[in-house]
Amino acid sequence: MGIKVTKFGGSSLADANQIRKVQNILASDPTRRYMVPSAPGKRFKDDDKITDLLYKCHDIATTGKKIDSVFEQIRTRYLQIAEQLGVTLDVSAELDTIYERISAGEKKDYAASRGEYLNGKIIASALGWDFVDAAEVIRFNQKGIFDAELTNQLMADELAKHEYAIIPGFYGSRPDGTIKTFSRGGSDITGSIVARAVGAELYENWTDVSGFMVVDPRIVDDPKTIHTITYRELRELSYMGATVLHEDAIFPVSSCGIPINIRNTNIPEAEGTMIVSKVKESRNLSNVTGIAGKKNFTVIHLEKDMMNVERGFGRKVLTVLEENNISFEHLPTGIDNMSLVVSDKELDGKADKVIADIKARVTPDIVELQTGMALIAVVGRAMVHSFGTAGKVFSALGDAGINVRMIDQGSSELNIIVGVDNDCFEKAINVIYNAFFN
Repeated sequence: MGIKVTKFGGSSLADANQIRKVQNILASDPTRRYMVPSAPGKRFKDDDKITDLLYKCHDIATTGKKIDSVFEQIRTRYLQIAEQLGVTLDVSAELDTIYERISAGEKKDYAASRGEYLNGKIIASALGWDFVDAAEVIRFNQKGIFDAELTNQLMADELAKHEYAIIPGFYGSRPDGTIKTFSRGGSDITGSIVARAVGAELYENWTDVSGFMVVDPRIVDDPKTIHTITYRELRELSYMGATVLHEDAIFPVSSCGIPINIRNTNIPEAEGTMIVSKVKESRNLSNVTGIAGKKNFTVIHLEKDMMNVERGFGRKVLTVLEENNISFEHLPTGIDNMSLVVSDKELDGKADKVIADIKARVTPDIVELQTGMALIAVVGRAMVHSFGTAGKVFSALGDAGINVRMIDQGSSELNIIVGVDNDCFEKAINVIYNAFFN
């Protein structure tokens, strides 16, 4: 009998009623043996996520002020959950320890991780499962870089001792014992790490939507659900802003072919979306699997006669970005021109210096900044076998009066990326979706 690893997001664990749903899901399938919880999320629109409150406590503590008023919200929330679930764990003692350590100046990663840690302990007590502290089995090096192989060994050895266990998401530890977190949403990564370590047949990622949507439902009304998607397609869509699953969560499981199933805690009977390494192609398959995008990019545009014969030109330009600690998104080029697409966040406060450095390094005839661009990725594994996909995208945008500022398509033909004005972003997403799905 295979093993299933489950991860439940913050909305699935926001209160005792939600956690009872999770208990039922776990009890319905004995192969669901290892569970990764997030910290409690929002219960309603204007509610606070526990992780956000913990970050706030840390920020207050660094100013020397008391965290009592904010921490009381955290205390009340956890005590209420524990009481309603009837757990035997001494939650007050755990909360006192967290309060004291944050007040004493513990680092931000420690504060942020306590949401998952304490939620994991409460859920383990409610289920009667073992609790395995992620700090003991997920390792980063002293520079904060994740050590995948050491983690896999530690995790596999430890979980072999537990038939059923809770492993809190989002964090691990450095060699000196200090807590290190993944980036926000990192509990998805923890679930993937656990799945790899135990050789799971399936990694179930439970959230508040019934699978991965073709496009953001906040932009397009009632979009279709993607039934099956490949790791590569998901990586492209996640990177471009699709947020159901952390973009790095695929790496631990993709190497060993463990599929991921996105499921809805509130509608557990829904099949959701399967994320797999390969898919048997169907003639009925749409050319496009999904559409995603992000706003607020700047184009650094350079022109120089005979650029194509100037050896090292591109390297020199990219060295300027590296020296200013800036990463770029795309690099469309022509024979005498080059454009660097950079996130506004990356360029913030550095634009004048970057322009000056480029002028000094490669003496371009023209160098200018073009701001206010959004990027949209149209992703689909079937594009490589289909004719006219790009034409359909551009015809739809043209018919809608939307100017395309940039076009980029990789040699794999997995995606087409277009740049449009920020103001046209939502309209462009709708136009492309309608062209392929309505």
